[in-house]
Amino acid sequence: MVLRSVNLWTTLLLLGILSRVSQSLHFELQSGRTKCISEDIKSNSMTVGKYTVVNPNEAHPSPPSHKISIRVTSSYGNTYHHAEDVQSGNFAFTAVEAGDYMACFTAADHNPAVTLSVDLDWRSGIHSKEWSTLAKKSQVEVMEFEVKKLIETVSSIHEEMFYLRDREEEMQNLNRSTNSKMAWLGFLSLFVCLGVAGMQFLHLKTFLEKKKVI
Repeated sequence: MVLRSVNLWTTLLLLGILSRVSQSLHFELQSGRTKCISEDIKSNSMTVGKYTVVNPNEAHPSPPSHKISIRVTSSYGNTYHHAEDVQSGNFAFTAVEAGDYMACFTAADHNPAVTLSVDLDWRSGIHSKEWSTLAKKSQVEVMEFEVKKLIETVSSIHEEMFYLRDREEEMQNLNRSTNSKMAWLGFLSLFVCLGVAGMQFLHLKTFLEKKKVI
């Protein structure tokens, strides 16, 4: 029993150390090249990330060539963050789909080629709560975007309902006009049939009288 407890605490300690280590990542990126980092995220989990191109000389501003482009996508190809020609940035969103999320970094193409050092801190789940301010700010922006999208959707549905109502009114008018024309055509056909029947009766009567049948 004691041995099991020791093993359990050892496992939990290792998982804690590994999870902390996996949160921060440093990698190098050459000009014109792309490097992708993946993170397995559960659905409805908050994830936040912060990336920075390391300035090779802190005493001077970062050179213009030290800029990257980044795109964060889900395994279904949906884009959750996109930035072009930046030296730093952050992202935060709630994962809708479970699976591997990919953050792809692309360095601008320069001649002569340069090698950029990039720091990435990507946290998911309970670790993302440490960046509550960033997450709240991003969530407000996401909610604002979703509200605007819902307003546009409602407006589109409203316009579609008016269009369908007008189309229904046109169809009703067309049906009434068609029914009226069909009624007049029916009366005309009946009148023609009665007229032809009367003419045939008179012709038959005249023929029989000539033949002295009647």
